[in-house]
Amino acid sequence: MALLGNLIARSLQLRKKFHLPVATPETYQKYTLRQLLDRGQYTSFGKHYGFASNMLSSKVDLVSAFRETVPVHTYDEMYNQWWYRCQEGEENVCWPGKVKYFALSSGTSETASKHIPVTQDMIRSIKKVGFKQLYSMANYKIPPVAFEKGILMLGGTTSLFEKGEYYEGDMSGISAKNMPRWMSSLLYKPGKKISKRPKWEDRIRLIVLNAKNWDVGIVCGVPAWVQIVLERVVKHHNVKSIHEIWPNLSVYIHGGVSMEPYKESFKKMFGKKVTYIETYMASEGSFGFQARPGAGIKLVLNANIFFEFIPFTADNFDEDGNVKPKPSTVLVHEVKEDVEYAVLLSTCSGAWRYLIGDVIKFTNAKEYEIAIIGRTKQFLSMCGEHLSVDNMNKAIDVVSKELGITIREFTVTGFNEGNRFAHKWYIGCDDEQANAETVAQLLDETLCKLNDDYEVERTSALQEVYVEILPSKTFINYLRAKGKYGAMNKFPRVLKGAQMKDWVDYVEETELAAK
Repeated sequence: MALLGNLIARSLQLRKKFHLPVATPETYQKYTLRQLLDRGQYTSFGKHYGFASNMLSSKVDLVSAFRETVPVHTYDEMYNQWWYRCQEGEENVCWPGKVKYFALSSGTSETASKHIPVTQDMIRSIKKVGFKQLYSMANYKIPPVAFEKGILMLGGTTSLFEKGEYYEGDMSGISAKNMPRWMSSLLYKPGKKISKRPKWEDRIRLIVLNAKNWDVGIVCGVPAWVQIVLERVVKHHNVKSIHEIWPNLSVYIHGGVSMEPYKESFKKMFGKKVTYIETYMASEGSFGFQARPGAGIKLVLNANIFFEFIPFTADNFDEDGNVKPKPSTVLVHEVKEDVEYAVLLSTCSGAWRYLIGDVIKFTNAKEYEIAIIGRTKQFLSMCGEHLSVDNMNKAIDVVSKELGITIREFTVTGFNEGNRFAHKWYIGCDDEQANAETVAQLLDETLCKLNDDYEVERTSALQEVYVEILPSKTFINYLRAKGKYGAMNKFPRVLKGAQMKDWVDYVEETELAAK
């Protein structure tokens, strides 16, 4: 393993000395779209929308014809019209061949999981993005010894569920099952035996027990669950920091949710400096990574994924975050910085003009670097306050730092209070000094500084901001009760409608049971 790690470290440094020729973002993406349409023209979807006759003709503008011919699809539209046929064993529905895997989405605590097709071409795309990220690590000051050590990947189980014509499971589990053999046998932790365990709690227990037998240099996973695992390792082995167990831990690769609310608690677990690198990966594919320190996530434009961006405005979305018919879109070379966009994908898994639900901003349009700031349906704007998840994450980070408390989870609801409106924050914190009124005041003050619309509405329609501090286990137990307990599940930052009522009822029942 040391020899392999040395080879990786040296190849990264060698690669840094060469400047490889690259095409423009527009060239990459137009070529990608043509490749996707060429592969998809003989599928049922491609025939239905006339890829061959309407788009691949040399007489038409490819992008314009694609936009005009193929409508924007939500998950329900894509699944109910097309993807369900793949589950029934039909070939060539939206992409050539049969679909062997379906990824179960795990973004929120919704009861019904989404089934996202994962083709062999998509698995190759994910590997390509992974290797590009590995090469980009030459831009960071990472000790070479980190590449000689194990890589702990805290994802879903690799034991997939056989469903007749296909297998289903977490995307992380599907990716781990298809990783290169040299990596799975030499570097991958917790290893095949533990990762096959279907129950997340069993995997945690075995990781904790085996932690001292490993030398981990890189950790990958969703912050909330990585935090739980590292804390349990530290507690079980009676040490002050995780670096007493893994002295060579140098890199934490994270994604799925913002790292900001978790940074203070991670600092308490680390005994040395750790490099944080953010990735952009979902059940639909791997889209990019933080390629240089202090920058945003750099999109990968030549990995069989075609991006469009819908300005997240009232012209294109209704007040509930639903996309309107025929929204306007821009390509990666047409975007502007600090404008909110919803992400639209066409992929080598047979997603076509598919609304993934993420809202992003370009932090550097020239380098096509982004920040993920929320979800199309996870925002609060009951009276024009336009409160985004990005605002919430930053406010929580300020509260954690200034009050010296560890906030492990949070969610926000909005409701009518008489003729006006109110927000209620549910904060997962186990620190005795955490005071709901103090937290509410600082949250409110911080959001007023971050968001002009919020500040205006706090003087008029937005009457109150409430905070309820809950034991952090309440959030975990709720996910468990909903069958969403595991490494790739994330608690929704905003709760609305039936989901909000279900959460409020759960909290009230839990509090009554505790009395």
